[in-house]
Amino acid sequence: MQEQKTHGLILENRRNLSLSGVTDVDSFDEREMILFTAQGELTISGKDLHITSMSIETGAMCITGDIWSVQYGDRDRRSPLNLFGRLLR
Repeated sequence: MQEQKTHGLILENRRNLSLSGVTDVDSFDEREMILFTAQGELTISGKDLHITSMSIETGAMCITGDIWSVQYGDRDRRSPLNLFGRLLR
């Protein structure tokens, strides 16, 4: 049986977001970040967003800024689409 990876999210004062279980970062800028977690796609929107720390080994990530929304997407999408997949999306 394959081990299920966990994902966690802690948001403090809408300014500091701590994540675990991050598997990939699809895109990011100061207004939106699209991440992939052990539980699927995750979009974070806001203003002045910055990745302050990230560990590829553990999947931990910290984001600061004015966080407006945290939205989960497709649970089955755990990695970015390749170029061909993006064109068909």
